[in-house]
Amino acid sequence: MAELFQTRNTGHTIGRVIVYGLLVLVCFYYLMPLFVMVTTSLKSLDEIRAGNLLSLPQDPNLDAWGKAWSSACTGVQCEGLAGFFWNSVSFVVPAVLISTLIGAVNGYVLTMWRFRGSDLLFGLLMIGCFIPFQVVLLPMARTLGAMGIANSTAGLVFVHVVYGLAFTTLFFRNYYVTIPDELVKAAKIDGAGFWLIFRRIILPLSAPIIVVSIIWQFTQVWNDFLFGVVFSSGERQPITVALNNLVNTSTGVKEYNVDMAAAIIAALPTLFVYVVAGKYFVRGLTAGAVKG
Repeated sequence: MAELFQTRNTGHTIGRVIVYGLLVLVCFYYLMPLFVMVTTSLKSLDEIRAGNLLSLPQDPNLDAWGKAWSSACTGVQCEGLAGFFWNSVSFVVPAVLISTLIGAVNGYVLTMWRFRGSDLLFGLLMIGCFIPFQVVLLPMARTLGAMGIANSTAGLVFVHVVYGLAFTTLFFRNYYVTIPDELVKAAKIDGAGFWLIFRRIILPLSAPIIVVSIIWQFTQVWNDFLFGVVFSSGERQPITVALNNLVNTSTGVKEYNVDMAAAIIAALPTLFVYVVAGKYFVRGLTAGAVKG
C-alpha cells in the first residue's frame, strides 16, 4: 500500500514538473519579443549594429524614448508621438464610457423590460459582432459626412461607439440574465420606475461586467488602426497611425531603438490595463456564466 502511494506521488510530481516546464517555455516564448523591444530601445545605434539581438544594453539610456516621444519624424513633421498619444486619449475615453453606458442600458432593457421583438433585436445586434471593419467603411464615411463630423475627434468617438455597442450589449445582456427577476418585480411593486431601478439596483450589481466592458472596449479602440487611418488625417490621427508613419519614415538612418521605444509607448496603456485589471476581466466574464 505504501509503495502504491509513493508511486502515485512520484507520478504527480513528474506531471507537475512537465506542466510547469511547459508553462515556463510558453511564457518565455511570448515574453521574448517584449524583452527584445525593451533592450533594443535602451541601446545606442552603434551597439545595435555591433551587438547581439538578445544581449543586454552595455550603456542603457533613454535617448531613444525621448526622441520617440518628442522629436521623431512621423512623415513631414518631426514632433514625436506626444500629440498623437493625447489624440488617442481624447477619443478613447469618451468612446469607452459612452459605449459601456449604452450597452448597460441595452442589456437592462433586453432582460428586465422585455418587449415583443426583443429577441429579434438582440439577434440583429449580435450580427454586428461579426461584421468586418472593412464592410462599414463606406457607409460610415457617408454618415459622418452627413452629420458634419468627418475628420474629427467626435467622428472617431461616434464610429467606435457604434461598432462597440454590439459587444457591450452582449456582455451586459448575458450578465443581467443571471440577476433574479424578483428584484426588479419587487422594485416595480414598490413604485420604482425604469431609471430608478437601473440606478439603485442594476448598476450597483454590475461592477464585474462594467470592468469587462471597459477593458474590452479600451483595448479595441486604442489598438485600432483602420478606423483611425480612414476617418482622420494630419494632426488628428491616433497613435497607431502615427506609429506606422514613424516606422515607415526614412531619414537616411534606420533607428531601430527609436522604433522599438515608439512601439512600447503606443502599447503601454493597454499593457497597463491588462496588468492592473486583467484578473477582474476573467472574473467578470465568469460571473455571468451561471444563473442563480
